[in-house]
Amino acid sequence: MKKIGIVFGTTTGTTECIARQIAQMLGVSPTDIWDAGKIKPENITPYEVLILGSSTWGDGELQDDWYDGVKTLKKCDLTGKKIALFGCGDSESYSDTFCDAVGLLYNELKEAGCLFVGNNVDPQEYTFSSSAAMIDDVFVGLPLDEMNESHKTADRLQHWLQVLQTQLS
Repeated sequence: MKKIGIVFGTTTGTTECIARQIAQMLGVSPTDIWDAGKIKPENITPYEVLILGSSTWGDGELQDDWYDGVKTLKKCDLTGKKIALFGCGDSESYSDTFCDAVGLLYNELKEAGCLFVGNNVDPQEYTFSSSAAMIDDVFVGLPLDEMNESHKTADRLQHWLQVLQTQLS
């Protein structure tokens, strides 16, 4: 398995919790989990795969830690690195910006030479009106709704990680 680093931005702890679940399911060491607001380029260099997670805030904005996190990632050589995205959102209260942060991360990094994986999640099982994370009729990462659909998270994670592992081998 390729060396995996997980980077999250969290305000309430939800995205960090999901990042730690992903790490446990993939066998990633806790030392390979990073807070987006605290990463440095040398923290990113050792990884062949990055799993990046952000919640969506306000009117479809990145979680605050990611503003510095994105700047740091753009300083790194991401050429050939595989990147998977996940995000937390609220499909009922913010149906028109559901998991927009996933799409924002994608758009910030799509010209960086990285290869996106886990980026064809079918929206059929989700209820929302609009999302910047939708490109060509699929989500470019895994959207999760811990506010209204936490009972679906385990199955969504398991399925996404199975697809991801296939794409990484």
